[in-house]
Amino acid sequence: MKTMTCNQLGGACECEFSADSFEEIAELSKQHGMEMFFKNDPAHLKAISNMQALMQTPGAMQEWFEEKRKEFEELPDKTS
Repeated sequence: MKTMTCNQLGGACECEFSADSFEEIAELSKQHGMEMFFKNDPAHLKAISNMQALMQTPGAMQEWFEEKRKEFEELPDKTS
């Protein structure tokens, strides 16, 4: 199990997500982002806007995603 923060995943806070795979941690981050979106959290709304801007450049989102996957893979496993 590995842990990353919202900030590490492009978000706006230090909320931690733990998962066994990058896909799982990305989904947890997405759920958190949606929750913050519906709460109209200004810092998270700005982070979401930044991600939307990134998606406008062909290949940029995939490159970002692979960079974050690599960062996840390099983290040490934490045992419970």
